[in-house]
Amino acid sequence: ALTGGPGGGKTTAADMFRREVGERVIVVPESATMLFSGGFPRSDELEARRSVQRAIFHVQRNLEELQSSRFPGRVLLCDRGTVDGGAYWPEAPGAEPGQAPHDFFANLGTTLDAELARYDAVLFFETAAVGNFSIETGNPARIETNQEAIELDMRLRELWRKHPNFVLIHHNHSFMAKIFEGLHVLGELIRQFANGRGH
Repeated sequence: ALTGGPGGGKTTAADMFRREVGERVIVVPESATMLFSGGFPRSDELEARRSVQRAIFHVQRNLEELQSSRFPGRVLLCDRGTVDGGAYWPEAPGAEPGQAPHDFFANLGTTLDAELARYDAVLFFETAAVGNFSIETGNPARIETNQEAIELDMRLRELWRKHPNFVLIHHNHSFMAKIFEGLHVLGELIRQFANGRGH
């Protein structure tokens, strides 16, 4: 799984890596972008935000399972993963701080541990917002401010870092240097897990 706060470079890294290695790697696209680009509505209302995250979770999981069944023996490179929704799930009014991820997994009938176990490794691209770099890329599905991107990055990292094969790619003032570091780590991970296991 490739993940991280908005504007981290993960989608660019996934695309570049796929071009480099060819058919051995299958990229599972980001489900949120697919849904929003297809017209899935957005709203700040609490239940609407929950509905969005439930839809993203189910699309993500089914995309992963579809690609796994279509391409057995190949490495799946997932642009985000099912764990991400725990960071985007809205806090309920009056809830204890930090309760949202637990509520998310309970609402979806799963656990953080079960979702982490779906992935052999996690490559986390820290958002460029931590270096005060703009995260605007022309992607209409991205609506976060830099501060929101930093907060999301922290929440995402708190969840994903519990994976035993978690690798953090720090922000770098040189975007290309950061991408090349990520590509190198990806190459090592692919060699390590190129034994045909699912994700």
